[in-house]
Amino acid sequence: MGPNLIFWVIFVIPLVAFLVWLMRQDKRKGKLGLIVLSIIVIGAVVYTIVKKDGKQDPNVVQQPAN
Repeated sequence: MGPNLIFWVIFVIPLVAFLVWLMRQDKRKGKLGLIVLSIIVIGAVVYTIVKKDGKQDPNVVQQPAN
């Protein structure tokens, strides 16, 4: 539980606060905040794909298909 709480306190809460602030500053109906959020999501997906590199987690047990 400790690492999860640290992640939320250090990364998630400041990111959400920054995005809310950024969207409130934007006079064009929050488009800049949506652009920043899109870049972050795309970056996270690309990082996950590159880091995982198509490898399966050895701790996960495959369920047989029915």
